[in-house]
Amino acid sequence: MGRRLLLFADADPATGADMQVDIRRIRVLKRVRKDMGAIGELAASMARFGQLHPVVLTRRYHLVSGHRRLEAAKSLGWTTIEAIMIRGQGKAALLELELDENLQRAQLSADEVADGLARLERLNHPGLLARLWNALVAWFKKLFHIED
Repeated sequence: MGRRLLLFADADPATGADMQVDIRRIRVLKRVRKDMGAIGELAASMARFGQLHPVVLTRRYHLVSGHRRLEAAKSLGWTTIEAIMIRGQGKAALLELELDENLQRAQLSADEVADGLARLERLNHPGLLARLWNALVAWFKKLFHIED
């Protein structure tokens, strides 16, 4: 059986939610990732949808994961960023977490992207039958005071 890292995440004690951290407090030390990729695209996504995942920091505000999110937030002029703070078992455990976050992800296949884009197109531009159905559903909801 593999070794298990014991990392404890801390949330805002008042709300139990991830904390908003002043970006100026975050220290970026030596990172595994050298190529930041398309920060502009990530920034555009964050501007549109907000920050979907918090950055991960140590209690000393050293960045563990989320460097691209941090740089995108800076490019947008944000002064704070959503973060969780962790207590770990030393530098090796934190490096392992950084590596794992960047390795344990799967890109969508070309077929999955095509399917998602086709579904989005249908939602944004429904055909005549879909528009009629949506109008009928909306009318019944209004008639019977049904909320979504």
